[in-house]
Amino acid sequence: MGNSQLSAAKKAKNDEFYTRMTDIEHELVHYKDHFRDKVVLCNCDDPFESNFFKYFALNFNPLGLKKLIATCYSGSPIAGGEYQPSLFDDDVDENTGRHRRAYKAVVNVFRDTTGDGGLDMDDIRNLLDSGENELTELHGDGIYGAGDFRSKECLELLDEADVVVTNPPFSLFREYVATLVEHGKKFVIMGNKNAITYKEVFPLIRDDKLWIGATSLNGGRWMIMPSNSEVESPKAKKDRNGDIILNVAGVCWYTNLDITKRHEDLLLYRRYKEDPSRYPKYDNYDAIEVSKVKDIPEDYWGVMGVPITFMDSYNPEQFELIGASDNGAVPDEYKLPHFKRHNEPYIDGRKVYKRLFIRRRA
Repeated sequence: MGNSQLSAAKKAKNDEFYTRMTDIEHELVHYKDHFRDKVVLCNCDDPFESNFFKYFALNFNPLGLKKLIATCYSGSPIAGGEYQPSLFDDDVDENTGRHRRAYKAVVNVFRDTTGDGGLDMDDIRNLLDSGENELTELHGDGIYGAGDFRSKECLELLDEADVVVTNPPFSLFREYVATLVEHGKKFVIMGNKNAITYKEVFPLIRDDKLWIGATSLNGGRWMIMPSNSEVESPKAKKDRNGDIILNVAGVCWYTNLDITKRHEDLLLYRRYKEDPSRYPKYDNYDAIEVSKVKDIPEDYWGVMGVPITFMDSYNPEQFELIGASDNGAVPDEYKLPHFKRHNEPYIDGRKVYKRLFIRRRA
């Protein structure tokens, strides 16, 4: 998952890593025109905790939203026994303080009653308690629990939505993306950058049905941990709000909404002919190794293996995506038949990390 903390959490199916408002703002500023007159669904988001819900509620009028819907698998673990919806007051887990029931929040109208531009617990309570909006319980369907994005009632909400924006459970990322694609949804979601080469995800990227968002793949994201987390890591600290935040490597944005970045050409200035030794050939693929994106040569028209961070610079009008090394997605004509292993690239018998295989377009 990018670091040991996130890997351990994934194995334990603990996917509660909350997204900071600043990261949401920096990404979603690139999609403003896509939200006007649309129903936005945040289907992995407790409105009492989620910054996705808060972002869209606060920007409901400036973005011109038609409706905002948020669903969560479990209730809000508000510290100190602060506001909880009375609907759930009779079903609290004494150990965690969480409500065992799930619910959906629907915002049809947003009114800033305080004028301070913020959204605290009382503001959310007043917003959802108003007759214009709603907070109702979810029940599940006997197969999937209440609030699970795969449940019948949540899929019905998905069909109602125009755009889905959230940070889904990383352990269910493959299934989550497949659900969005099956239902023909537009989306902006978070995931791990290693998902680029998943056999369920890469074909969508190759076929221009999914791409990387506006925020760079480089660097980690500071994610908010649940209040009851016990994290021992030099990458963890408290922010100015008192939240425990952890620097998680490899977290990025995925979308199928068009953005300017996707149409910008990568500037190429290296020349293959000047130093072919810089670009060794693979043992098991008919391609050359380009270990850094900045070293992609402007005068080479064959297949090249590049790091997955290439997706930050991918313009489908400039490059063709051929395949990905670790999922069998490379066409047979680029695999050298005398070499049996093709899940990972090799050079002189040495394994090379995951690679995307690309080719310049004429």
